[in-house]
Amino acid sequence: MSVRTGREFLSIPGPTNIPDSVLNAMHQPAIDIYQKDFPALTDSLLAGLKTLFDTDGETFIYIANGHGAWEAALSNVLSRGDKVLVLSSGRFADGWGETGVPLGLDVEVLPGSWRHSVRPDAVAARLKDDPDGLIKAILMVQVDTASSLVNDVEAVSKAIRSTGHPALFMVDTIASLGTMPFSMKDWHIDVAVGAAQKGLMSPPGLSFNAASPRALARHKEAGLRTAYWDWTARLGPIHYQKYCGTPPEHLLFALAKSLELLSNEGIEAASLRHSLLAGATSAAVARWAEGGVLQFNVTAPEDRATAVTTVLFEQGHTPDALLDYCNEKCGVVVGIGIDDLRGKAMRIAHMGFVNAPMLLGTLGVIEMGLKALNIPHGPGGTQAAIDFLAHHVPPSPAPASNEGT
Repeated sequence: MSVRTGREFLSIPGPTNIPDSVLNAMHQPAIDIYQKDFPALTDSLLAGLKTLFDTDGETFIYIANGHGAWEAALSNVLSRGDKVLVLSSGRFADGWGETGVPLGLDVEVLPGSWRHSVRPDAVAARLKDDPDGLIKAILMVQVDTASSLVNDVEAVSKAIRSTGHPALFMVDTIASLGTMPFSMKDWHIDVAVGAAQKGLMSPPGLSFNAASPRALARHKEAGLRTAYWDWTARLGPIHYQKYCGTPPEHLLFALAKSLELLSNEGIEAASLRHSLLAGATSAAVARWAEGGVLQFNVTAPEDRATAVTTVLFEQGHTPDALLDYCNEKCGVVVGIGIDDLRGKAMRIAHMGFVNAPMLLGTLGVIEMGLKALNIPHGPGGTQAAIDFLAHHVPPSPAPASNEGT
């Protein structure tokens, strides 16, 4: 017996829900890649990405997932033997650093935690111990979806600049772009990477680099440049060079519609929406945690991402039965724990194309599963989420009355 017939709820931190209008944008014939309509589409996408990254530099589109964007970023500004410093805060900054090992980079990891964000003072202290400037680049993620940590990019950038160290500051926005503020220009970021399948609400398969003028200057001396990833080649006059060959037309049609949706909403409004949904999720998890089994992976509220919430299972419990129940009985797919948290956590995503009913449905099903499986938990988590949103999303002011005029 189940109640899952109906639209499945996908509540995982990528790929995220794709709006119907984005899916429909792909439902058209292929067009000539050499005619004026297609180059104009590319130009508009690159400009839209510049707005999202808030950069005066250049943007690049790759037919690749986020791992491809990582390699592209490294290969375009570094040379074999260069040292890079990875600011660890979960799985994905470490993964970016691991991408550089087979490229011949000297990768150093600044130890961090899966439970608290990168500490700017620790970054500054390490750079002060490098007076000769051997560290050529610093890698950090804005949001790590494994741990659900968010890092304060602006504060880390200030810490780096306070030391006068010349290393490039490179930031992964794969799980944050479109869900929270980001500014390469204001925060002095040299290289940023992103991808289509999370906050940008598009299918997997496209990823991006954004390069500041300083990074573009460093690029001229990079020894790891290859034909496919090379920024210089993609800035060439022939249109298909921007994709190093045939463009992925239908993924680009989808991205254009996604950027239009995000532009219509506005990045400030989208950031607020994500913050409110994250707050509602935290309210629910805090109530469930009163039972002694479920706990936040990230203990400090200010270190929690607005895109995803990682929830630990303690006292001998695992998330497997609950996740199976949510999916098989109710049609709600909740994210599994990965890497160090595999089998120990679930991840509730609230990023991209998601609204209050979708989130409240997910939280309600999780609470239903907790009750059905007799997993100890504090009651009223979904109600706490409702109360949070009711308090923070007030009704619109009533229109002024014309009576008596």
